[in-house]
Amino acid sequence: MYHSWLDRWDEQRAQRGEAAKESTPFILDAERAFPGANKFASLEEFCRLAEQAAVDPAFFEEPGGSDQGFQRRDEWLTFPSGISTEIEENNVVWAKITKSGSFDKAMVVFHHWNAGARNRQIAKYFSRRGVTVVEMAMPYHFERSRPGSVYADHMLSSNLGRTIQSVRQAVWDGRKLIRWLRSEGYRQISVLGMSLGSWVAGIIAAHDSAVSKASLFLTGGSLADMVWTGRATRSIRAGLEQNIGLADLRRAWAPLNAENYAQRLAQRGLDLHVVLAKRDKVVLPELSERFMQRLEDAGAKPNILKLNCGHYSVGMPPYILLAGLSLKRFLSFR
Repeated sequence: MYHSWLDRWDEQRAQRGEAAKESTPFILDAERAFPGANKFASLEEFCRLAEQAAVDPAFFEEPGGSDQGFQRRDEWLTFPSGISTEIEENNVVWAKITKSGSFDKAMVVFHHWNAGARNRQIAKYFSRRGVTVVEMAMPYHFERSRPGSVYADHMLSSNLGRTIQSVRQAVWDGRKLIRWLRSEGYRQISVLGMSLGSWVAGIIAAHDSAVSKASLFLTGGSLADMVWTGRATRSIRAGLEQNIGLADLRRAWAPLNAENYAQRLAQRGLDLHVVLAKRDKVVLPELSERFMQRLEDAGAKPNILKLNCGHYSVGMPPYILLAGLSLKRFLSFR
């Protein structure tokens, strides 16, 4: 009875989030994803470039990245993004810093798609336990939002190239932020990603040796599968399915498939923590299970917590408390 009510609550929450979303046209936009690509690239050309990027570690390494331009004012940090877009607001990265009494441990938080607020409770909780929490605005969110937009349609959409550019931008921005934290003296750096943020956190952890612990909430491997099957992305699928099938979408978004980085995530020295929802309709459990199996096959030993709730109800008691306690134990805070 309770879980039937929980499922209905999750569906009602999904319907509220769906109200503002509109289906947008399918666009390849290869030049945006892969600078220098043929402006009139075919889908096959796009997929070939994407598959090459997925096996190129340099794709998520900002070329000649500058660590200049950081400005700190009270609890706010701003710095220029490594990727310049036509949306001026999106080109400046904003991060909120909740300091602790320690200058050794820091955790960078990557929020979910269309987040309406930062995670004040998480920041407060862990900062009191000796961890400085840094909450970075992902592309087209919060202070970086596109003027006039009601949701972050430029971060994740049926524009294949812009979606790759946006996730790549989030990864570059996150890595630049981590370099700054290292320069400030922090030596133990963790990343925490939630839903879409877990893809960003996972890709960063796979490519950046400065990250010692990665916690992924409500995650899956293939972003293509998540968009195709998920409750929150029906409007995106509507723009895709008349022009591309799931098999080709997987190829086109190969750089965004965390399964492709399982070997990297299994590297020595990186600890993994995963929180999954058994009743998730946004990131289907079978996608998460496939990702977990890929990690284990690669030699990783993720600490996995499975909660009997949905994607949105993970934020309700008792599930949020169980997830928080599991994260606290994983990070070894006393």
